[in-house]
Amino acid sequence: MKWSEDLIPLEQAGTLDGLFFQRVRRTPDTVAYRHYHRHNKQWYELSWADMERQVSRWRQAMSGEDLEEGDRVAILLRNSPEWVMFDQAALSLGLAVVPLYTDDRADAIAYILRDSAVKLLLVQDTGRWNRMADAVEDLPQLERVVVLETEKQPNPREDNLVREAKTWLPARGEPLKKRHADPNSLASIVYTSGTTGRPKGVMLSHKNMLSIAHGSLTVVDCYQQDSFLSFLPLSHTLERTGGYYLPMMAGSSVSFARSIPQLAEDLQKIRPTAIIAVPRIFERVYARVQDQLKNKPAFARMLFKLALKVGFKEFEYRMGRQRWFPALLIHPLLHKLVSSKILEKLGGRLRVAVSGGGCRNIT
Repeated sequence: MKWSEDLIPLEQAGTLDGLFFQRVRRTPDTVAYRHYHRHNKQWYELSWADMERQVSRWRQAMSGEDLEEGDRVAILLRNSPEWVMFDQAALSLGLAVVPLYTDDRADAIAYILRDSAVKLLLVQDTGRWNRMADAVEDLPQLERVVVLETEKQPNPREDNLVREAKTWLPARGEPLKKRHADPNSLASIVYTSGTTGRPKGVMLSHKNMLSIAHGSLTVVDCYQQDSFLSFLPLSHTLERTGGYYLPMMAGSSVSFARSIPQLAEDLQKIRPTAIIAVPRIFERVYARVQDQLKNKPAFARMLFKLALKVGFKEFEYRMGRQRWFPALLIHPLLHKLVSSKILEKLGGRLRVAVSGGGCRNIT
């Protein structure tokens, strides 16, 4: 594969919505996102131009609400193109986005909505809204709840508070325009887990998140041809910055995994070149390999350990942290016999894996 860079400079982006605006202008026809339609049971692609048209619809709908620059809006969705659409539409209006975890308790969500004075809330489906409605309906500042999916369950009661997305969204919106805004203005409030007390909101500016994405690209090369597989929740800043804003800055595509149990299948289908995961995911992969090795001959187990040792040494050598030594001569053979078979389970094209705040090239 021929790798090429098309990085958007911080100065040109300015803000997170400015980053999206610039990406659409640079590569409108390339694939931006892939997602699985649960009802049609098919994978679909959206180009950057497709995303702009959808973002303009969400922006138009938000413009019809009683929202002013600096107001808070919250999002309670699985990873999906709609997550990006809502986020970009809100940012383009100068609103601050409060991401929520889909598996959080209703009372914890209600606390965050109250603490951050959220005016508009987007919820995944009718079932989730029904489970949390009693906890959040009486919040005085909450003026609108939008429910995205209503096909599988009875429609939510539409009243002065609740609307279905399919009726709330217009058929089209006004074309997006470049917004001249302060990069230091508030972009998002991200809440801690609250394991040692009440969740605490961390206020992040556009410049905060853009700088982290840009800083990551000075450490790890990222190309237009890269394909990310997104499975950590976008409500977490690691995935949001590294698996959303960073690929947008580089012009890479992102595929949204169906679920963690289906991750192995999605790896084979999408064949990503880059993934971002917490250490636990990599520990599970390693543990599964170890379990399989228990039934292998002693020679196979020895070969695996040797491949692991030499592979890491080869990585250190390429990073300039290790001198060349003769054992590196057998690395290509070990890669063919051992490493390539494991990488094939991860799609066969994996180039970079990020764990937490660190990254490691695949050997």
